[in-house]
Amino acid sequence: MAYFIGAGGIGMSALARYLNSLGKRVAGYDLTRTPLTDKLIEEGIDISFIDDVTIIPPEFLNKCCRESVLVIYTPAIPDNNRIVQYFKNNNYNIVKRSKLLGALVNGKKGIAVAGTHGKTSVSAITAHLLRQSSPGCTAFLGGVMKNYSSNILVSEGSEFIVAEADEYDRSFLQLRPYLAVITSIDPDHLDVYGNFDEMKRAFFDFARQVKAGGTIIYKYGLDIKESLENDVTFLTYGMDNRADYSVRNVRIFPDGLPVFDVVTPGENFYDLKLGVPGRFNVENAVAAIAAAMISGATRGEIKTALASFQGIYRRFDVRINNPDCVLIDDYAHHPAELRACISAVRQIFPGRKITGVFQPHLYSRTRDFAVEFAESLDALDNLVLLDIYPAREKPIPGVLSELIFNRVKLKNKFLCQRGNLPDVIAGMQTDVVIILGAGNIDAMVEPVKDVLINKIKEGR
Repeated sequence: MAYFIGAGGIGMSALARYLNSLGKRVAGYDLTRTPLTDKLIEEGIDISFIDDVTIIPPEFLNKCCRESVLVIYTPAIPDNNRIVQYFKNNNYNIVKRSKLLGALVNGKKGIAVAGTHGKTSVSAITAHLLRQSSPGCTAFLGGVMKNYSSNILVSEGSEFIVAEADEYDRSFLQLRPYLAVITSIDPDHLDVYGNFDEMKRAFFDFARQVKAGGTIIYKYGLDIKESLENDVTFLTYGMDNRADYSVRNVRIFPDGLPVFDVVTPGENFYDLKLGVPGRFNVENAVAAIAAAMISGATRGEIKTALASFQGIYRRFDVRINNPDCVLIDDYAHHPAELRACISAVRQIFPGRKITGVFQPHLYSRTRDFAVEFAESLDALDNLVLLDIYPAREKPIPGVLSELIFNRVKLKNKFLCQRGNLPDVIAGMQTDVVIILGAGNIDAMVEPVKDVLINKIKEGR
């Protein structure tokens, strides 16, 4: 039996669904109801939303069964939670999500995708390529794939497991993959690491955990091989022609979808079509192609699967696309991610006015990168800035959205409470609108979409 505290998290829900698919008795708790918790309930998993031990299914509380119960928790749930305290005080077997993921990945041919940006997209494309090819795979993903309406893929017959390697709280150090992909190493989570050098050391430690004889694929330009002495194969990927897996001849078609060539150490690819827009996704796709080729997928399988990839919800997710209005929803919550997203929108929709709606994520990240956030957001035409989403953090005195807002040089910038966003958008002259952030801003996408559709109908 398994009980998940924080079951609605994207990583936690994938593990809960996986154990449930194996026929295990699974239940859990989370703070709020979401589409992910609804999916868990739909699949027969008991989920509660009240911090009350008495509503836990009785078989999990039975003294004679405690040794058979595994409790999985996430740091997003505070220690003073009553359910957390109950399991700790009664000597249950309690593990972090990362430890359970490690136990699953390390027993198979694990493909772990790490990086401060791009890991969800690369792991999802890799999983799709393998799933549509002869090797197959099980996958634990940090986003919901449109092709499968799921953040998990289960394959009983495959020896491969694709998983995101999360750097937060050094969680990825629980993984010992046979193949690792490293997409980026930029300053982030400084509340955990203290400084960027310490964070880089954690990435190097992760790379050292790749099994002997395995492979590390990393973005060209990162200082990975020079910092390690693993008994592994090092390969690079990227837009640079000097990369082992390099992109050539990128063409963006009127529908925004890219076609490109890839040069590899083995056979090359020509006229590959990717089913999602953006040059940054081309680079993500090349990393996935490298991982899939090394894992046994053929060139024909990869080419067909790549064209059929439909993307991930909240990753450059185009919700409206017509000459009068565009709405894009994106998870970007770091300055580098904002720059990449806004740049992609500029390339795909040249000459159009872009309104960005951004919800900062975490007080510490806002404090540490206020200047960089402002510089990234200055690439917009209009900015609507929401209050900070705290996630796991308590407020930090003096840290408000105004730290970013006051540094933004745009003339057309507005501060807004999240609940007032639809009304603010309704009163603006809008063309292309991007919803940006990793917090609960996702709940505002549909209301904003409704407002924009009404404006299209009314000719505003």
